[in-house]
Amino acid sequence: MLRQRVLSAVVGIPLIILAVWQGGLALVLLTGAIMLLGVLEIVGIFERLQLHPPIWLSTLGILLLLGSAYLYRDEGYAAAITLVIILFLAVTVLLYPGYTPMDGAAALMATLYIGLFVYLYLIRLYADGWIWLTFTLVGTWSSDTLAYFVGRALGRRHLAPVLSPGKTVEGAAGGIAGSVLAALVFLYLYPFLPRGPMLILGVLLGAAAQVGDLVESAFKRQAGVKDAGGIIPGHGGIMDRFDSMLFTAPLVYYFVAKFIIS
Repeated sequence: MLRQRVLSAVVGIPLIILAVWQGGLALVLLTGAIMLLGVLEIVGIFERLQLHPPIWLSTLGILLLLGSAYLYRDEGYAAAITLVIILFLAVTVLLYPGYTPMDGAAALMATLYIGLFVYLYLIRLYADGWIWLTFTLVGTWSSDTLAYFVGRALGRRHLAPVLSPGKTVEGAAGGIAGSVLAALVFLYLYPFLPRGPMLILGVLLGAAAQVGDLVESAFKRQAGVKDAGGIIPGHGGIMDRFDSMLFTAPLVYYFVAKFIIS
């Protein structure tokens, strides 16, 4: 399992970093691919719960969210969320009873949840966006990695035994330490970054990563599945690898806007 994880990282991380460096259309395509695969996995989980969110509708929804961010930045993203909600409600009326309000709620949940990946693209639009998006990725990966190893080595007290029995308080602390370590590395590499806000962001990012992981665990626990998918060897599905970023990317985006570049 560990060998597969390492091999997947060796292949995947350089491709992601290249797209982050290029920005623009390359990053939009990468974000779009993650979103499409992610929504397929979430819809699959909902289907195991006897819900039937139309995959075409959720796909249309995430394309609207990503396209609006690409064309109009975050101003367009907010408008697109309103459009998606109205569209999904209208489809409920048009296709009822074959498409029930519960199916519509599941489709909307899948779309808005996966839609948070849009912030990966929006972060890159900032001045020095390359730095901020790289920090988001590295900080999240560092948190996940240290949480895994510290939890395995020192974990004794369960963090959320009902949702995810394998996660421990010690592992969560290790995850926060990992994101803070990432913040320290970035402060060393980029001395112009503000020390205090960066360290606070490191702590918050580590906490957000834990919550993002637990939210995905709740979906999987309810559906009775171990992994969201199987596309990434050693990790499972896209959501098993990127679920934390659904929380860390919006956090970094708004924290940087409010406390660093404002």
